[in-house]
Amino acid sequence: MSQIPRSALILGLAGLIPFVWGALTLLVPELAVAGINSIGSRFVGPYVQLFYGSVILSFMSGVLWGFATKAEGRIAAAGYALSVIPALWAFLMTGGGPVTAGINLVFGFLGLLGLDWLFWRQGLAPQWWMRLRLLLTAIVVVTFLPVIL
Repeated sequence: MSQIPRSALILGLAGLIPFVWGALTLLVPELAVAGINSIGSRFVGPYVQLFYGSVILSFMSGVLWGFATKAEGRIAAAGYALSVIPALWAFLMTGGGPVTAGINLVFGFLGLLGLDWLFWRQGLAPQWWMRLRLLLTAIVVVTFLPVIL
Protein backbone atom coordinates (compact mmCIF):
# COMPACT_ATOMS: atom_id res chain seq x y z
CA MET A 1 0.00 0.00 0.00
CA SER A 2 1.18 3.49 -0.70
CA GLN A 3 1.65 6.11 1.98
CA ILE A 4 -1.35 8.04 3.26
CA PRO A 5 -1.25 11.66 2.03
CA ARG A 6 -0.35 13.98 4.90
CA SER A 7 -3.48 16.11 4.56
CA ALA A 8 -5.78 13.05 4.59
CA LEU A 9 -4.00 11.67 7.66
CA ILE A 10 -4.12 14.97 9.56
CA LEU A 11 -7.79 15.59 8.73
CA GLY A 12 -8.69 11.97 9.51
CA LEU A 13 -6.98 12.16 12.90
CA ALA A 14 -8.56 15.55 13.61
CA GLY A 15 -11.93 13.96 12.88
CA LEU A 16 -11.34 11.66 15.84
CA ILE A 17 -11.32 14.53 18.35
CA PRO A 18 -15.03 14.27 19.31
CA PHE A 19 -14.71 10.50 19.82
CA VAL A 20 -11.59 10.84 21.96
CA TRP A 21 -13.04 13.80 23.88
CA GLY A 22 -16.23 11.88 24.63
CA ALA A 23 -14.27 8.89 25.92
CA LEU A 24 -12.03 11.11 28.04
CA THR A 25 -15.02 12.84 29.60
CA LEU A 26 -16.38 9.41 30.57
CA LEU A 27 -13.08 8.35 32.09
CA VAL A 28 -12.16 11.65 33.78
CA PRO A 29 -15.13 13.13 35.64
CA GLU A 30 -13.38 16.50 36.04
CA LEU A 31 -13.23 16.84 32.26
CA ALA A 32 -16.93 16.07 32.03
CA VAL A 33 -17.73 18.81 34.53
CA ALA A 34 -15.46 21.28 32.74
CA GLY A 35 -17.02 20.35 29.41
CA ILE A 36 -20.57 20.71 30.70
CA ASN A 37 -19.75 24.09 32.22
CA SER A 38 -17.97 25.42 29.14
CA ILE A 39 -19.65 23.90 26.07
CA GLY A 40 -22.74 22.10 27.38
CA SER A 41 -23.81 18.59 28.25
CA ARG A 42 -24.50 17.67 24.62
CA PHE A 43 -20.75 17.81 23.96
CA VAL A 44 -19.50 15.40 26.61
CA GLY A 45 -19.63 11.69 27.31
CA PRO A 46 -21.61 9.38 25.12
CA TYR A 47 -23.79 12.20 23.80
CA VAL A 48 -21.04 13.71 21.66
CA GLN A 49 -19.83 10.28 20.56
CA LEU A 50 -23.26 9.00 19.56
CA PHE A 51 -24.30 12.10 17.67
CA TYR A 52 -20.95 12.55 15.98
CA GLY A 53 -20.74 8.83 15.18
CA SER A 54 -24.05 9.07 13.34
CA VAL A 55 -22.81 12.10 11.45
CA ILE A 56 -19.58 10.35 10.45
CA LEU A 57 -21.35 7.19 9.28
CA SER A 58 -23.57 9.41 7.13
CA PHE A 59 -20.54 11.29 5.82
CA MET A 60 -18.87 8.01 4.95
CA SER A 61 -21.93 7.02 2.94
CA GLY A 62 -21.19 10.05 0.79
CA VAL A 63 -17.56 9.04 0.45
CA LEU A 64 -18.56 5.56 -0.70
CA TRP A 65 -21.09 7.08 -3.13
CA GLY A 66 -18.23 9.09 -4.58
CA PHE A 67 -16.19 5.92 -5.03
CA ALA A 68 -19.15 4.28 -6.78
CA THR A 69 -19.07 7.04 -9.40
CA LYS A 70 -15.78 5.57 -10.64
CA ALA A 71 -17.49 2.30 -11.56
CA GLU A 72 -19.87 1.42 -14.37
CA GLY A 73 -22.84 -0.84 -14.91
CA ARG A 74 -23.73 -3.39 -12.25
CA ILE A 75 -20.68 -2.58 -10.14
CA ALA A 76 -21.72 1.08 -10.01
CA ALA A 77 -25.32 0.15 -9.17
CA ALA A 78 -24.14 -2.17 -6.39
CA GLY A 79 -21.77 0.53 -5.15
CA TYR A 80 -24.53 3.11 -4.96
CA ALA A 81 -26.80 0.67 -3.13
CA LEU A 82 -24.09 -0.34 -0.66
CA SER A 83 -23.01 3.25 -0.07
CA VAL A 84 -26.27 4.19 1.64
CA ILE A 85 -26.00 1.42 4.25
CA PRO A 86 -23.84 3.33 6.78
CA ALA A 87 -26.23 6.32 6.83
CA LEU A 88 -29.29 4.09 7.13
CA TRP A 89 -27.57 2.08 9.86
CA ALA A 90 -26.87 5.26 11.85
CA PHE A 91 -30.44 6.46 11.40
CA LEU A 92 -32.09 3.17 12.35
CA MET A 93 -29.74 1.80 15.01
CA THR A 94 -28.86 4.65 17.36
CA GLY A 95 -31.95 4.68 19.56
CA GLY A 96 -32.52 2.71 22.72
CA GLY A 97 -30.07 4.36 25.08
CA PRO A 98 -26.35 5.05 25.02
CA VAL A 99 -25.10 1.49 25.54
CA THR A 100 -27.24 -0.03 22.78
CA ALA A 101 -26.57 2.89 20.44
CA GLY A 102 -22.84 2.67 21.19
CA ILE A 103 -22.74 -1.05 20.44
CA ASN A 104 -24.68 -0.48 17.23
CA LEU A 105 -22.32 2.30 16.16
CA VAL A 106 -19.33 0.03 16.78
CA PHE A 107 -20.93 -2.58 14.53
CA GLY A 108 -21.70 0.18 12.03
CA PHE A 109 -18.07 1.28 11.90
CA LEU A 110 -16.87 -2.31 11.59
CA GLY A 111 -19.38 -2.89 8.79
CA LEU A 112 -18.19 0.31 7.14
CA LEU A 113 -14.66 -1.06 7.27
CA GLY A 114 -15.90 -4.08 5.30
CA LEU A 115 -17.47 -1.77 2.72
CA ASP A 116 -14.26 0.27 2.58
CA TRP A 117 -12.36 -2.93 1.84
CA LEU A 118 -14.82 -3.92 -0.88
CA PHE A 119 -14.58 -0.55 -2.65
CA TRP A 120 -10.79 -0.57 -2.20
CA ARG A 121 -10.51 -4.13 -3.54
CA GLN A 122 -12.46 -3.09 -6.64
CA GLY A 123 -9.96 -0.29 -7.24
CA LEU A 124 -12.50 2.45 -6.53
CA ALA A 125 -10.72 3.83 -3.45
CA PRO A 126 -7.12 5.09 -3.35
CA GLN A 127 -4.38 2.55 -2.67
CA TRP A 128 -3.67 4.05 0.75
CA TRP A 129 -7.36 3.98 1.77
CA MET A 130 -7.34 0.82 3.88
CA ARG A 131 -4.26 1.87 5.83
CA LEU A 132 -6.09 5.07 6.84
CA ARG A 133 -9.44 3.39 7.46
CA LEU A 134 -7.94 0.63 9.63
CA LEU A 135 -6.21 3.22 11.81
CA LEU A 136 -9.25 5.47 12.17
CA THR A 137 -11.71 2.62 12.74
CA ALA A 138 -9.51 1.05 15.42
CA ILE A 139 -9.38 4.32 17.32
CA VAL A 140 -13.12 4.92 16.97
CA VAL A 141 -13.91 1.43 18.29
CA VAL A 142 -11.56 1.86 21.25
CA THR A 143 -13.14 5.21 22.15
CA PHE A 144 -16.55 3.53 22.38
CA LEU A 145 -15.37 1.01 24.99
CA PRO A 146 -16.13 3.34 27.94
CA VAL A 147 -19.66 3.75 26.57
CA ILE A 148 -20.45 0.09 26.06
CA LEU A 149 -18.60 -1.55 28.96
